[in-house]
Amino acid sequence: MQISKDKFKLVGTQLGEAEKISKPSLSFWKDVFIRFRKNKLALFGLVLLGLLIFMAIFGPYMTPYDYASNDLSNKNQPPSSEHWFGTDDLGRDVFARTWEGARISIFIGVAAAVIDLIIGVFWGGIAGYKGGRTDEGMMRFADILYGVPYLLLVILLMVVLGQGLSTMIIAMSITGWINMSRIVRGQVLSLKNQEYVLAAKTLGANTNRIMGKHLIPNSMGPILVTMTLTIPSAIFTEAFLSFIGLGLTPPIASWGTMANDGLPAMRYYPWRLFFPATFICLTIFAFNVVGDGLRDALDPRMRK
Repeated sequence: MQISKDKFKLVGTQLGEAEKISKPSLSFWKDVFIRFRKNKLALFGLVLLGLLIFMAIFGPYMTPYDYASNDLSNKNQPPSSEHWFGTDDLGRDVFARTWEGARISIFIGVAAAVIDLIIGVFWGGIAGYKGGRTDEGMMRFADILYGVPYLLLVILLMVVLGQGLSTMIIAMSITGWINMSRIVRGQVLSLKNQEYVLAAKTLGANTNRIMGKHLIPNSMGPILVTMTLTIPSAIFTEAFLSFIGLGLTPPIASWGTMANDGLPAMRYYPWRLFFPATFICLTIFAFNVVGDGLRDALDPRMRK
């Protein structure tokens, strides 16, 4: 008696189908991007940051007025179709000064963060990789610098070296790199005994190659998060120093100098303080939420 094949039912999956990959493989950074994109607040901060940078680049060209040109006949004019953000006590266009100030403030923040990145990665990487007395000596030196009050040191250097853009960046970078160095040192200490590092040593890789190809690239997550949180701190420091009169000197415009000029007129001409203060808050908010979003996206414990 011949049995028909139709009476049999396949249970489970065939061998070929079982070996198929159900989901496409994702690289680490692509997975980070997908999880970062799901964070609506961080995505909003990134868009806001992009708009602020766009206006910092092109904003001064959107008005026919120069940020440093005086026109006493138009002083303290409220926002209008001619002067979108109004004018100050010297008749200068606040819109042009706001976006010129954005260039200076964001440049100071990014420059200080990049210097902190370079020094901190070098110092923390060497200390963590070498270990022993080298690590002890380098980190004790960093602890001594860290014990000096940050703002006090910055103010002292601004008074001694004189006010200016380069002086402010140098003053903020004297001790600003210490936090970055600690982050990098901790990452290198946790990674240098991994199997792939030991394999690279066995194959004859030197220190520079191990640091440049293995340890630092695998520490980029915490480094990027720390850098994005360093930028708003530097912007706030610049605004604070300029606000108390120890920052940039006229006719250079920054949000801090504009807030300093607008404070005495806050009661009668509030727009002079409102616009620089608002954009300081928005920029710091944008950098902070982007940094928080990166931290969550790079944290493996946040993966579902």
